[in-house]
Amino acid sequence: MKDLYTTWRPHLATIVATGLALVALDLTAHAQTVPGPSTTPAIAGVVAAGTPIELIREGFTGTEGPVVLPDGSLIFTETTANRITRIAADGSTSTFLDNSNGSNGLGFTANGDLYAVQVLKPRVGIVYPPSHARTLADQFDGKPFGRPNDLVVDRKGGVYFTDSGAPPRPEGTPAPAEQPIVAKPAVYHITPSGELQRIAADIERPNGIQLSPDEKVLYVANTAGEHVLAYDIAADGSIGARRNFAKLEGWRKTDTGASSGADGLAVDGSGRLYVASTAGIQVFSNKGEALGVIALPKAPQNLAFAGPGKKTLYVVGRGAAYKIALLAEGYGGRAK
Repeated sequence: MKDLYTTWRPHLATIVATGLALVALDLTAHAQTVPGPSTTPAIAGVVAAGTPIELIREGFTGTEGPVVLPDGSLIFTETTANRITRIAADGSTSTFLDNSNGSNGLGFTANGDLYAVQVLKPRVGIVYPPSHARTLADQFDGKPFGRPNDLVVDRKGGVYFTDSGAPPRPEGTPAPAEQPIVAKPAVYHITPSGELQRIAADIERPNGIQLSPDEKVLYVANTAGEHVLAYDIAADGSIGARRNFAKLEGWRKTDTGASSGADGLAVDGSGRLYVASTAGIQVFSNKGEALGVIALPKAPQNLAFAGPGKKTLYVVGRGAAYKIALLAEGYGGRAK
């Protein structure tokens, strides 16, 4: 791990700060069930009551895709700014990679290749190191992806990723004269040998995706649905029947349809699932039991464990980045 970080270190340049004021999360609907957004509630085995929610910085653009580096620091994507940004242990930030092709979700292979779903020219591929950069997939059945959203890399080198399809159009907005032809929203699997498979095409808005620590269960956040979905994984990487795994708070009607805001997912070493949603960080047991909600000043979009022992939860969303010291430890068998 030290050698891998030494290889990356020369590529870390000073970040150019940009400002973009984004809308703060309205927590009124949750005021009776969650504490103030500057500290956490007590969630047994997860976080102590009153733990500070520390703001690292605001003013990022397109906050998504956090994942830990071998030295315990964290990188995340500024999708709109077309870059990947690093947060050091002391909270300082720097540019990890420019011209990221609008990278969104990130994941590492065992040899240090950084995989990304990318939205400027929609595709999935390796973006770092530059010598390994290549496209793994950019279409299915002759149709380009709509908006690749998130991914997770398994221990065998396979990649599971979501494509949310074309962005939803608000009610009353006229359709463009020429509708782009893109693949429908779906979940895909790229096998270790490079074969692209569509494994689920019945989810309204597939978003965050994650594996259980034993990699026997695949979790998918359906932004339009009231539940996080789960699928059992077979030895060949294929999945079984869809099932509702955990019921989400905050599901409501919006001008683009129903939404829970369910976005990024993370797991800890005990198999608990952490979900970024409009309600905050929702924590579930490995059986799907609701354990508690951590409300934040702004609605979270994605999250990952980092720091010594992976005991710090980093959360990004709406231009802001936060960190929370936990009792729980992130799963150590994958970068995320």
